[in-house]
Amino acid sequence: QVQLVESGGGLVQAGDSLRLSCAASGRTFSSYYMGWFRQAPGKEREFVAAIRWSGGMTLYANSVKGRFTISRDNAKNTMYLQMNSLKPEDTAVYYCAGGYQSRVWLGLSSSDYDYWGQGTQVTVSS
Repeated sequence: QVQLVESGGGLVQAGDSLRLSCAASGRTFSSYYMGWFRQAPGKEREFVAAIRWSGGMTLYANSVKGRFTISRDNAKNTMYLQMNSLKPEDTAVYYCAGGYQSRVWLGLSSSDYDYWGQGTQVTVSS
């Protein structure tokens, strides 16, 4: 069993930065890859970024490429999402997720992930 807890969300203005954290506890060694998703009101949950726990390979959605950076600290069992140059359209609840499915290298779909955090709200005002 793995537990994920997000933190770092808040209300910021367009152009500002935020760093989200996702602390993992429990059987974290079972997580091969982790990712960030977001869901805006009235919209489906969408992929933001993913990272391999070992080696650190990353993948980003086109909408955030060049502005967001995903990283992890293995010693702290924590994943981060550094968000720069935030836009109003980045407003959403952000979720971290982890997975251990052998067929998946970097998960792009919600179904690729096996456990989720509770989410943290990010609001960007114009």
